[in-house]
Amino acid sequence: MPGSPTENFMLSDKESLAVGTELLVFGQELNSYIVRRYSILTNSWSPGVVMNSPRCLFGSASLDGKAIVAGGTHGRTILSTAELYNSETQIWETLPNMSRARKMCSGVFMDGKFYVIGGIDSDNKVLTCGEEYDLKRCLWRLIPNMSAGLNGESGAPPLVAVVNNELYAAHYANKVVLKYNKENNTWVTLGKLPERSVSMNGWGLAFRACGEQLIVIGGQRGCHGGMIELNSWVPNGGPPEWDIIASKHSGSFVYNCAVMGC
Repeated sequence: MPGSPTENFMLSDKESLAVGTELLVFGQELNSYIVRRYSILTNSWSPGVVMNSPRCLFGSASLDGKAIVAGGTHGRTILSTAELYNSETQIWETLPNMSRARKMCSGVFMDGKFYVIGGIDSDNKVLTCGEEYDLKRCLWRLIPNMSAGLNGESGAPPLVAVVNNELYAAHYANKVVLKYNKENNTWVTLGKLPERSVSMNGWGLAFRACGEQLIVIGGQRGCHGGMIELNSWVPNGGPPEWDIIASKHSGSFVYNCAVMGC
């Protein structure tokens, strides 16, 4: 990104979101919220459009050229608001509020609907409920216990991803991959995460979808640096069989991750 470290909001909470041919990076610059917009078509950065209700630590996901962000924090206030972004017009549209305010939640699109999963409420309690937003009806539906047992009490956002309209999760404590059963709102264990996919109570590990693949990004760190690995698996109904796509020596922590161009 262009600019000085201060302008690149290195000392604040950040979020990244790939939508259409753009990568949006959200953060704070001194006392104001800012957005940086990267175009994969021009390979360049430019200022992005700030939301109607700026926030950080929100859940988000994209589908084609549109994206939805939900929840998060504005200062010390935990939000129940949500917005839809159109990458063609670069316009934010305010959506109806969720039934629960939540921060550090996760978002996915599945079957053409947007889902918010987990998070922490205004009483600092970990939420196990999810919410489904129907874009056609403009309505939210609460789903009790959607992320029950998915992760521990660390408050890290649930590690979830959707491939072919099926929802998967990485359970960082047990180091296993789970699949969501839409019919009875339960999770089934499929098998192990990659051997070196370590995290710090759910932080520092990325779990994303890329086309028909599930991607796990993370690695081990030590006194003399560490490794970051990209592992992939195409879900086929059986236990995960992970392939290493790439690896490199790095002492960096995986703070955020977005997937573009799959």
